[in-house]
Amino acid sequence: MNTEFRSDLTTGSVPKQLIKFALPFLLSNFLQALYNIVDMVIVGQFSDISSITGVNMGSQVSILVVGAAVGLSVGGTVLIAQYGGAKKFEDQREVIGTMTTLYLILSVIITVVMLIFAKPVLNLLNTPANAYGETLSYYRICIAGTIFMLLYNAISAVLRGMGDSKRPMYFIIIATVVNIILDLILVAGFDMGAAGAAYATITAQAISVILSILFLIKKDFFKGYTIEDFKIKKDKAKLLIKIGLPSSVQQVLNSFAFLTLTALVNGLPGADILSASQGVASKINSLAILPAFAMSGAISSMAGQNLGAGQFDRAKKTMLTGMGMAMIILLVIWGGINLFPEQITRLFTDNQEVIKTTSKYIFYVSLDFLVAVPMFCMNGLAIAAGSTTFTLINTSIGALLIRVPVAYVLSRFTSLGFNGIGLSIGVGTIFSLIVVTIYIAMGKWKKVTI
Repeated sequence: MNTEFRSDLTTGSVPKQLIKFALPFLLSNFLQALYNIVDMVIVGQFSDISSITGVNMGSQVSILVVGAAVGLSVGGTVLIAQYGGAKKFEDQREVIGTMTTLYLILSVIITVVMLIFAKPVLNLLNTPANAYGETLSYYRICIAGTIFMLLYNAISAVLRGMGDSKRPMYFIIIATVVNIILDLILVAGFDMGAAGAAYATITAQAISVILSILFLIKKDFFKGYTIEDFKIKKDKAKLLIKIGLPSSVQQVLNSFAFLTLTALVNGLPGADILSASQGVASKINSLAILPAFAMSGAISSMAGQNLGAGQFDRAKKTMLTGMGMAMIILLVIWGGINLFPEQITRLFTDNQEVIKTTSKYIFYVSLDFLVAVPMFCMNGLAIAAGSTTFTLINTSIGALLIRVPVAYVLSRFTSLGFNGIGLSIGVGTIFSLIVVTIYIAMGKWKKVTI
């Protein structure tokens, strides 16, 4: 393997190293969120409310599916980072080969199963009748492109675990540009609605994955690899599953919790407007929460190397530094969203009812941002140590046993109604923040996986 892909994050200034590593990571996540948001913006401007709802609900199901596999990439990133910090490069190589093969197998299984159960899934979500066709089209097309979504995550996980956050950024830039161009052609030009947005998304991801693989081959990333290296190594597969499975389950349960909130929204009076409003708000939320999400990933990679090298103080300093940086960025975003909610909503739609409803709802959703930063950053350190079972239990309780019941009570039995569902998101996060704070304070994260 070409050693230029390896970067040592166990030495030098922590703030400088973290900024250098986290900025491309943040931009990558921003761009990945952007091309999902572009779908909503262009569909909202050139199609009707049913298409907006179709993109919203279809993308939420797609996120659940991808989330089921993202946990495997989390396990890969952690192991690759820890082996790199411990200078165990042969073990690192075996993890890369095993993870790649597992991803290919998983993509086939997920695609087949989710296509078979497409209609039952949408029925469970109380999909509004006026948006059923649009949602089903978006869902089926995106699920058909599952292999490209998973391969991108696999490539990014490998490179970030090795300390390289720049190249994943380059790959996602390609996908974003292609997606925007195709959205304009298929949605605005050919009036294909949600289906056009879905075709644009999977085509962009496919082109990005193909070009990234060709680039890695040209740069001798796979130099010295043979077919044998891509056979599943039982010991590495067990470690990947041990670390990755809890993260997969966590992603699925968290997505399921949000899908449950969507089902609650669809059961309220005026569901067509409310569902569109929730869709717009969810896209704004996905962009606003990026500093916390991206910093958590950067902390996992950098702290993982330091834990592998036995540098516990440096690993904790990485977490605290990242938390401070993310909070500064988040406060600026939070202020902007709450100062200009209507103007931001108008970027997605010109429907006055949706604009009015979303502008109020987004305030309640945004309260979650303020507690999500420290929670995500502390989770990043726990994940770096391989403590994914803890993060699974903690965040799942917050999402399912706290957030969903609170959403039901507030939306059905208080004057908040629809806005109560937005408020419930932050309530669930507060619970998870309290628990992870206790976990970090007790030093449980110092028990490293390998």
